[in-house]
Amino acid sequence: MLFFRRNISEQTDEELLQHYMKSGETEYFGELYNRYIPLLYGVCLKYLKDEARAQDAVMELFEDLLPKVTHYEIKTFRTWIYRVVKNHCLQILRKDSKEVSLDYTVHIVESDEFLHLLCEEESNADQLEALHHCLKKLSEPQRVSIRHFFIEEMSYADIVAQTGFTLNNVKSYIQNGKRNLKICIKNQLKE
Repeated sequence: MLFFRRNISEQTDEELLQHYMKSGETEYFGELYNRYIPLLYGVCLKYLKDEARAQDAVMELFEDLLPKVTHYEIKTFRTWIYRVVKNHCLQILRKDSKEVSLDYTVHIVESDEFLHLLCEEESNADQLEALHHCLKKLSEPQRVSIRHFFIEEMSYADIVAQTGFTLNNVKSYIQNGKRNLKICIKNQLKE
């Protein structure tokens, strides 16, 4: 019986990711990553505002992800890699300076661990139940800010305009709400 192996460039993102997860062969992840280099470079350029640094960041990210990607549960590679590259750029900016200047009209991506809980297709039933229970326990300003920021994907500026909260309050409500949710969810899942 003769098996036909499709050309690697003809495989879907999901097939390439599956092959890499099972075999660990770099060529699969390399092909998949190469498809997204223009997107990744664009995001890096937007945040880092320097062509050479953006190119370095794209290559650095590949080297960082290669050994780690098998530890993640990835449903849609494009969405996942977009979040990862934005976080990578923010980490670079944080290392450069204590103050990161960002346009608050842009959506800032928070930790993948927290976003994972908000993405219903990636969460199990217990996590979702705990999340919904814990959202109800937050103070009203925290709950409103968390919903607007993570679920409705509003920017800080949009939340300020929508709610009348100050920018510092919105940032504080999101930060504290996220921390409170994480603690509550952890406790709920232990029970």
